[in-house]
Amino acid sequence: MTETFRVGVTRDLLGEGTKGLGDTGVGLLDGVPGLAWEYLPERIQTFEPSHLANYDAIAILGGRVTAESVEANPRLALLARYGVGYDNIDIDACTNAGIAVTITPDGVRRPMATAIMTLILALSTRLMQQDRLTRSGGWSRKIDSMGIGLTGRVLGLVGLGNIGREVVRLAAPWEMRHIAHDPWAIPGAAPGVELVDLETVFRTADFVVIACALTAETRHLVNTERLALMKPDAYLINTARGPIVDQAALTEALRSGRIAGAGIDVFEQEPVDPNDPILALDNVIATPHALGWTDEWIRKTGESALGGILELSRGEVPPHIVNREVLNVTAFREKLARFVHR
Repeated sequence: MTETFRVGVTRDLLGEGTKGLGDTGVGLLDGVPGLAWEYLPERIQTFEPSHLANYDAIAILGGRVTAESVEANPRLALLARYGVGYDNIDIDACTNAGIAVTITPDGVRRPMATAIMTLILALSTRLMQQDRLTRSGGWSRKIDSMGIGLTGRVLGLVGLGNIGREVVRLAAPWEMRHIAHDPWAIPGAAPGVELVDLETVFRTADFVVIACALTAETRHLVNTERLALMKPDAYLINTARGPIVDQAALTEALRSGRIAGAGIDVFEQEPVDPNDPILALDNVIATPHALGWTDEWIRKTGESALGGILELSRGEVPPHIVNREVLNVTAFREKLARFVHR
């Protein structure tokens, strides 16, 4: 009898409180011959080996996967991450254990680019200030909240990957100038975008958008020195990962008027402390690492993550593997071969 391909789905994909996440794509796994799936029995902060031992693949949203989580695991072949960040997963340990890690760039591209454009538009129109002015009876002072037009302004991207390129496509009707810094970008890959050095982005842009991954090299990439390069009427937007920005330095730059404002969906420590001084500033728009979370995000991300799991169950290499070197690891090749002959 052919062995069943077992899939675990992290319980946080059920959502929290009274409202679930909606269509997470798990229906794609229903009725697939030779495949069984289930939600993990509990919400997990850090995975223990026992949480992962009985599955061939895990669809994962949150929770930390450490070297200890995956040690001595001869069965698990894939961690399919909902989203594009993978700083909660020890990638090297997964590679050594013969476990592929996939992400879902095709699922997050449009929703996250939309979130970035939402912040650009809200900051440029001073939407939050105008809202507060209206609610407080300050109608006669509305000229104090006059916004700025986007035509001819400079949009500067730190990172020109999947999401960064989509931001450029969405921003096209506003006729801005587009510049970007990305050491991995190929000249001409994003028409209409001028590749420049990092300091030029900070000196020149009216809107500096952080759209890169969190790595050892990008941690506190945005620090006091780089914030000091920005124009006093410029804005910083971060929807990538909080630790890319030195939050204390950003708070001081915003408090002192060194820069005009910021839109931040991510923080150095999450959840952010409600008493954090950055939340007391009226030139900040803050959201809880969820601005891109829409029905479109969860549906498309689920289709991507679970589609990759289905490909693996047929003995095929799934797309969007982060640790491509795992393809040459004997343990992974042996697992893949087992699925081919299921």
